[in-house]
Amino acid sequence: MEYQEFIDLIYARYSGNVKLGLERMQGLLEDLGNPQDRLRGFHVAGTNGKGSVCATLEALCLAHGFRTGLNTSPHLVNYNERIRIMGQELPIDEIIATFTEHSNLFDKWDASFFEITTAIAFILFARREIDVAVIEVGLGGRLDATNPFKPDVSLITTIALDHIKTLGGDIKVIAGEKAGIIKKGIPLILGEIEPEPRAVIEAKAITLKSPTFIHGEDWKVSFEKSSAPNASFDYKYKDVCYKGLRSNLIGDHQVTNVGQALTAFIIFCQNNKLKYSEDKIRQALMNINWKGRIQLLEENPTVIIDGAHNVHGLKALMKTLDRVYPERKLIFVISILADKNYPEMLRMICQKAEKVFVAQNTSQRAATVKEQIVEVRKNNVEAIACDSVADALRFAKEAAGKDGVIVAGGSLFTVGELISASQNNA
Repeated sequence: MEYQEFIDLIYARYSGNVKLGLERMQGLLEDLGNPQDRLRGFHVAGTNGKGSVCATLEALCLAHGFRTGLNTSPHLVNYNERIRIMGQELPIDEIIATFTEHSNLFDKWDASFFEITTAIAFILFARREIDVAVIEVGLGGRLDATNPFKPDVSLITTIALDHIKTLGGDIKVIAGEKAGIIKKGIPLILGEIEPEPRAVIEAKAITLKSPTFIHGEDWKVSFEKSSAPNASFDYKYKDVCYKGLRSNLIGDHQVTNVGQALTAFIIFCQNNKLKYSEDKIRQALMNINWKGRIQLLEENPTVIIDGAHNVHGLKALMKTLDRVYPERKLIFVISILADKNYPEMLRMICQKAEKVFVAQNTSQRAATVKEQIVEVRKNNVEAIACDSVADALRFAKEAAGKDGVIVAGGSLFTVGELISASQNNA
């Protein structure tokens, strides 16, 4: 089976089946011999930041010589980005062979796209006998296909309104869904979460006797304001104190993400009597492999891509842009999904925008060019309609000149198309 045939098949047969629930997944995994029960490691939920936290955990584990598997979503360009072992994307032939090997069980349980992908990751991680698995929740937590995995440490990054149609429009309800990953007695590391949703999570943790480690209380990060994209920061957890850490993830919010991952890693090592070192931690934080998150895609002109796809994520991006490019107007390339609060996202972008090149990405959920342009023009910013994300990037580069700065994104779908366009023009 060729790559495109596999992609067409898995999307056509399974992508429409998105109802949350664990019955299908539990039945499927039991028929597969419960490969997830042979895994240990980290389970990461949250509205934003969970992918960056996962990639940081992977880097920390690899730097310390642990045989590591990483399962994240979505992919930006190629499907096999979702499953990495020892920091490398698995060959697509191996993934397709695993899919084909178990296709009868996927059919039996009418498994969804995400359930199949998660099962393939569990199978391959168990088959390759990895030491540590880093598993990112797909949607919510309580009923997510990854939840049969029992980790050594659970993490919840942030809580904000997102996926409202599926998870609900109440922040406490969403917090309850994320808290569904908490397992009895398993340590829980919390990111920067507002008091109201945090109270919901902490109540669940108390019920399950899950030791909880809270940002700003049990572990802390602080950094010196700087014009450098990756400013140094200090970290403290109990008697562990590191000064002047740096990571290759750009953005103020990434300091918190890195700190949360580091706390989880230290607790994992301490609880399992594994050695860790400051030198290897410093090395790891400068080798985090995570594309599309305030990533420098091209130079001359500068093109920065970011996958911020909701209001909460965009606030973090705009905060970083204000620090790195103070009082400067920038050119934006934007395509946002229709089920996001794109009017508010575009209002925020227009505060920093000289002009906005607007496209419609290839997702079926994408907002139309017309819908987005109407919102941009409400904010008295020039909006240019483009036929595709690739065209929008090309026209923006012409407008920016060699010394200009372009910020492009609005959705992870958009980021994937931007990466593809840049590679095609390289």
